[in-house]
Amino acid sequence: MKQLVKLNKRPLSNGFTFVLRYVGEDGKRKWETLGHANRRKGEKQCAQKEKELRMGYIEPGSLTLKEFTKDSLARTGNQIRESTRDEYDSAMRDFIKKIGNIDYKKVTLEQGERYRQLCLDIGNSPATVAKKLRHLKRLFQLGVKRKQLEENPFQHIDMPRSRKKKIRIYSDTECLRMLKVSRQYCQEWNLLHRPQWDLMIIIALMTGMRRAELWNCTWSDIDFEEQVINITPKEDTECTWRWDIKDADERTLPLTDEAIQLLIDHQDKQPEGYPYVFVPVARYDHIQKLRAKGKWKFTDARLKIINNFRRQFEIILATAKVRKGKFHDLRRTAITNWFANGMSENDVMVLAGHSNFATTHEFYLAVADDLIDRARRAAAKSPVSNFGAYWCSSVPE
Repeated sequence: MKQLVKLNKRPLSNGFTFVLRYVGEDGKRKWETLGHANRRKGEKQCAQKEKELRMGYIEPGSLTLKEFTKDSLARTGNQIRESTRDEYDSAMRDFIKKIGNIDYKKVTLEQGERYRQLCLDIGNSPATVAKKLRHLKRLFQLGVKRKQLEENPFQHIDMPRSRKKKIRIYSDTECLRMLKVSRQYCQEWNLLHRPQWDLMIIIALMTGMRRAELWNCTWSDIDFEEQVINITPKEDTECTWRWDIKDADERTLPLTDEAIQLLIDHQDKQPEGYPYVFVPVARYDHIQKLRAKGKWKFTDARLKIINNFRRQFEIILATAKVRKGKFHDLRRTAITNWFANGMSENDVMVLAGHSNFATTHEFYLAVADDLIDRARRAAAKSPVSNFGAYWCSSVPE
C-alpha cells in the first residue's frame, strides 16, 4: 500500500528538526514542521497523520465504492442476470448508506462486521442480511479476480445465524383439495383474464417448475409427441419478451399422458396467435401494449406477468382449507416426491435445475433423515423399554 506521509529531517543552525511531507486533499505538496528531533515521537506523529489522510484519501487510479460497483458491473456485462446486477447494486448502495462512499481499497472486515450489526439492529432478518453480505462479498471477489484488490475484505466475515426452516411441502390430501377448488374457480372465472390454475398446479407438482418458468413457457416448448416440456430462455421478439432461466441451463422435463391431454384441451380453448401457455389472453394483450410503449422491463418477465398471482393462490389455499403456504412450495413438494420415490440426488439436481448441490441435498435430507425412527428403534432395544413395560403393567387401575 502506498505510503502517504514521510518523515524527513530539516537542517537547523543548531541541529535539525523532523518534518512531515505529504500531499494534501487539495492535491498540493505540504510540509509540516514537528519542532523536535525525537524520532520515536516523530514516527508516532507520522503514523497518526497517515491515518487521518487515509480516511479521506483516494489514490490516483483508485475508485469510490460507487465507482467500483459501476465499473465492476460494466465489466461483468451480461455474464449475470439483470436481476442479479440489481441486487448487487442495491446491496452496495445500502452498504454505502451505512458506511460511506469510501475508497473501495480501504474497506475492512471490521466495517463489514459493523454493517452486519447495523442491518440486524434496524430489523433486517438474518437471511436478508446474509444475502446482502454474499452480494458484497461477490463484488469484492470480482475485484480480487481482476487484480484490483489484493484480498477480499469480506472473505472471512461470518454470516448471521438464522434458524433453519423446515421445508414446506403439501400433502396429497392438500393437493387434491387445491385442485378441486382451482377447477371450480376456473369454471367461474373468466379465463381471458385469469390463468388456468388447476392445470398450472398440476404441471408444477409434476415437473417442479418455478413460477417464472411456468409463466414464460410457450407452446413451442412443449413436445407433444415426446411428452416433454423444455425450459428455455426467450428472446425479445415481436411475440415474446426476453427472459432468462434462473441458473442459465436449459433442461427437459417429462409429462404424463394425462398432462399432455390436459394441455391439448387447454390449447384448443385458446385463440390463435397467443404463444404463452399460462398467460391469460387479456394479460398478454396488455403486456404487448406496455412493450410497445417501452414500459416493460426485463425484470418484469420474472415478477409481473400475472396480476394478483399471490392473492389468487392464497384464495385457493384458504378455500381449500390448506394452511398458509407459497406457490413455490409446489416445486418443493415435487422435488421431495422425486426423492421419496427413489430418484438419485444427481438426477433430482438435473431435473430441478439447481446450480448448487447443497440446495438439492437439503431436500434429500428432508426425506432421507430417519433420525427419529432410528432413535425409537434404539430405545426399544435398550433396558429403558423393559422399564417402561414394567411401569405400565404395574400402574394400578
